[in-house]
Amino acid sequence: MSKGACGLSRAEQKERTRQVLVATSRRLFAAKGYAAVGLTEIVREAGVTKGALYHHFEGGKTALFRTVLEEVQREVAARVVAAAEAADGPWERLKAGCAAFVEASADPEVQRVMLIDGPAVLGWDEWRAIDEATSASHLAQALAELVAGGVIPPQPVAPLTRLLSGAMNEAALWLAQSASPADLPDTLAALSALLEGLRRQGLSS
Repeated sequence: MSKGACGLSRAEQKERTRQVLVATSRRLFAAKGYAAVGLTEIVREAGVTKGALYHHFEGGKTALFRTVLEEVQREVAARVVAAAEAADGPWERLKAGCAAFVEASADPEVQRVMLIDGPAVLGWDEWRAIDEATSASHLAQALAELVAGGVIPPQPVAPLTRLLSGAMNEAALWLAQSASPADLPDTLAALSALLEGLRRQGLSS
């Protein structure tokens, strides 16, 4: 296998270029927002040509953004899963996972890429499909387990998933505008009370 001047194979060089483009785009999109970032700036910052960018991302800036969004979504989902798996029992796993989602979404980079620009750039249908393949799918699984176990009342899981997901997304967007350090713990406390209301209904039924 041929090696370039830097000792990397052609495939390794291509992958490194792709990684640099994604990392550079992510930094710029998070700092400035999708609309304020141009392809010329991306390739200049990444140190590559526009031809190299289109070789890896035929759809240009939109395709780059989609890749960045998917990466951010996977990272948030991983934090949710890790927090849930560290808790004992299905109920505590739900609460821990939801809290982890809100905490992760309070990060300005996550807010900008995942919650603000994501739906605007890709449209609601594509954005929702990506969301449902990551964090929302874990939430739906957790709720289904709780319904099956009688912890919360029997009910369709799909609308409940979307209601809770929407509430948490809205909370994250509100936190993005917040100037008070108390707002995050207050939001987590309100989320806990909301979830406990579901469980109380289940226990009283």
